[in-house]
Amino acid sequence: MSAAKKSSPAVETRAPQETAELIGQGQAEAALIAAQKSGRMPHAWLFHGPRGVGKATLAYRFARFLFAGGHTGQGEGGGLFGDAEPVETLALDPEDPVFRRVAAGGQMDLSVLSRGVTPQGKPKRDIAVEDVRAAIDTLRLTSAEGGWRILILDSADDLNPSSANALLKILEEPPQGAILLLISHRPGALLPTIRSRCRNLPLRPLALGEVESLLAEHRPELAMEDIPTLARLSEGSIGRALELCDGGGLELYREVVSLLESLPRLDVGRLHGLGDRLARDTSGAAFRTFGELLTAWLARMIRANSLAESGGGILPGEEALMRGLMERRGLAPWLALWEKLVRTFAQTEAVSLDRKQVLIASFLEMQSLAGTAAGKRA
Repeated sequence: MSAAKKSSPAVETRAPQETAELIGQGQAEAALIAAQKSGRMPHAWLFHGPRGVGKATLAYRFARFLFAGGHTGQGEGGGLFGDAEPVETLALDPEDPVFRRVAAGGQMDLSVLSRGVTPQGKPKRDIAVEDVRAAIDTLRLTSAEGGWRILILDSADDLNPSSANALLKILEEPPQGAILLLISHRPGALLPTIRSRCRNLPLRPLALGEVESLLAEHRPELAMEDIPTLARLSEGSIGRALELCDGGGLELYREVVSLLESLPRLDVGRLHGLGDRLARDTSGAAFRTFGELLTAWLARMIRANSLAESGGGILPGEEALMRGLMERRGLAPWLALWEKLVRTFAQTEAVSLDRKQVLIASFLEMQSLAGTAAGKRA
């Protein structure tokens, strides 16, 4: 029986524009404050790092800071003669009028560009070039409040080739008084010319203890022993940890490990039952999570072996399981299988392959590797 915390309602996760707190990104915040103090503000920033570490939260935090005069006495509530306190943080009081306007979407000099949704309520495939051009037009207007005009692009990864080239034009010739804040989870996939015209600001994965503290705060109903497991699975992303918590990710992970423990004598009936459950989820979220957890497990096994280090396991007995599987075939075959599965799970969503069959085929391939000792034919 797990020792759960006393039942209490989960804390609602706030949208980035409504979030006042930012944990674990002090170095990035300090870089933004230093740029503001220097008087030589870059016209474009690229906030990049893993999903769920606070990139969008930092973008809105910085925008509020600038709209409020950068805490230098130029915004609401400040004097005109430099009598403000030295700046040490981007934080703004949630009751400040600027904070409230940004949270409500009523700050006239702030534009936000994202994929949006279709009339049917589904996320669009990408950011259309027409949307980029419309956002650029707003940056060319005179500021409604006499300060900065700011565009937050969340995320630049969603640009298609045409919209990326449209964005590049304003990065090359930015309007006076305009700042672009680009968010990216995969900066290497962006056009090199876009990256080169932005001040790059990396955001680090959160420390394990930071994720655990945030999980305990936002999901107080979680069993205490589940918090460290979710934190380790998140790989430093509180956003990912919350997604796994809310989407049954911990249960799916235990299912992954249990099936791997059965190798090479795979329980095919159990595997078919899992495939049926994942196929019934029409959103595909459970299947995506399962694929991510499985490929991440294999990646940790391969990394632990290639670096001759421990720590790849999360649940009890995992490290011994990893060593046993690796000893059966060695590094190269498992690495090749990991690469294949990453492609396969991605293609499943892209071309609507049969999820159950993909799942079964993946485990049958792992069974084949696990059932053949190193040096023998699979």
